[in-house]
Amino acid sequence: MENVRNLFQLLSRNFGLLNEQCCDNCCGQEISLVQSHILYEINRQHQPSMQEIAGALGMDITTFSRQVKTLVDKGLVKKTPHPADNRINILSLTPVGLGIENDINLTVNTQLQRVLSTMSEFERETVIRSIKLFNDAMQTSTSCCPPPK
Repeated sequence: MENVRNLFQLLSRNFGLLNEQCCDNCCGQEISLVQSHILYEINRQHQPSMQEIAGALGMDITTFSRQVKTLVDKGLVKKTPHPADNRINILSLTPVGLGIENDINLTVNTQLQRVLSTMSEFERETVIRSIKLFNDAMQTSTSCCPPPK
């Protein structure tokens, strides 16, 4: 049997490199890989709190807060106190942040399409279906931490 951990290490490393390349200098802004993940999650969720995004990314709140401050300082993210509870901050992308997130998303999707284009349609569908199955299995498994939804 193949070393499954090795396969995932290689996949993770290759995907990380793909993500890093798109973030090196996007739209005149230097965006780290972690910051690109934050932008992605803020865009994906509807008016998320800082705690929700930190939890979705598996980051401790202190490290996450520093990253958000950097993104706020760059004019990419806006923090707004929750109307019912000032202890909670709601995150949203500024128009510039949304533009950068869209550019990163387009770049990553284009790169993934290029990789997938080297496969037959059957192989592409098999890979995508397998990734979905594996993600579902991880979320329902009792032997590992389920990823955030």
